[in-house]
Amino acid sequence: MSALPLLEVSSLVKHYPAAVAVDGVSFHVPEGICFGLLGPNGAGKTTTVEIMEGILTPTSGEVRYRGEPLGPRFREEAGILFQKTALQDFLTVRQCIALFRGLYTRGLEVEEVIRICALETLAGRDARKLSGGQQQRLLLAIALVNDPAVLFLDEPTTGLDPQARRNFWQLVESIKARRKTIILTTHYMEEAELLCDEIAIMDRGRIVAQGAPRRLLREHFADVLLELPRQDFPPAARSLPLRLMDASDRVEITTDDLEGTLRTLLAAQVPLTNLRIRPPNLEDLFLELTGKELRP
Repeated sequence: MSALPLLEVSSLVKHYPAAVAVDGVSFHVPEGICFGLLGPNGAGKTTTVEIMEGILTPTSGEVRYRGEPLGPRFREEAGILFQKTALQDFLTVRQCIALFRGLYTRGLEVEEVIRICALETLAGRDARKLSGGQQQRLLLAIALVNDPAVLFLDEPTTGLDPQARRNFWQLVESIKARRKTIILTTHYMEEAELLCDEIAIMDRGRIVAQGAPRRLLREHFADVLLELPRQDFPPAARSLPLRLMDASDRVEITTDDLEGTLRTLLAAQVPLTNLRIRPPNLEDLFLELTGKELRP
C-alpha cells in the first residue's frame, strides 16, 4: 500500500466571470520533494497555488492535506513566501522574524531561522534597507518560523540578480535537505530543473505534462539538440529528413544520431560555422508544450 501523499489536488476548477482559470486539474505531491508548477502567463498556476494555500476557494474540486480538507492543521504546518509581502515599518530583521514567530504556538527559535537563512550579519538592520536578495532571504525566514512541513515559494527569485538568485537556490537546497516538501512556481526553467524533483506544466488551465524533469525530456526529445542561425539554414534544407523546430532567430534539430545528422547537413551544404550542439533542457520542453507566442 502506497504512502498517503502530503497534498492531493482533485478535479480542481476555478471560474471567473470572463474566464476559466483552472479547468479540472488533478495531481498529488509526495512528502519530502520539491514540486514545481510551471506555465506561461495566464496558464492558471498562480490560481492553482492560491487554492492549495487556502487563499482562494475553488468553484469545484478540492485540496486535501495529509488526507484531510485544508484546515487548522494545514495552517499550522504550512509556510508561504508570497510574490509580494508588506512588512511593518521601522523593524529590524530580527524583530520582523520575532513578530511572525509569535503568531505560532510551535516553531523554530528566531536565532535558528536567522542562521538557516544566512541573516546573521543583517539581523540588526532596518528591514527597509535590505537589497532585493537580502529581503527575499528575510521573507524566506518568515515563511520558516513555524518549521513548516510544506513550504510554498511563489516565484521567489523574480527580479534578483544572478548571484542573489544562485544564493537563494542554495538556501532552498538546504531546506530540501531537511526533508521539507516544497511547492515552487517559477518562470526560470533553470531554477525548476535544478531544484524540482517533479514538475507539472500548465497551459490554459490544464496540466499538459507532469513528471520528473529528466524523464519528461527523454520522452519528448532525442539525445541532443543542434542549433543553427536561421540565416545559415537555406529554405531548400527544410526538405531534409530531419526533426526541425523553428525558434525566432534560429532553427533547432533534435536527433539521436549526431554523426548522421552532421553528414546530412554537410551533404546539403548547410554552413556549420555557427552550429551549436547541446542537450535539450526544460526551456525547450516548456516551449514545445505551451508554444512560443507572446501571452498577455
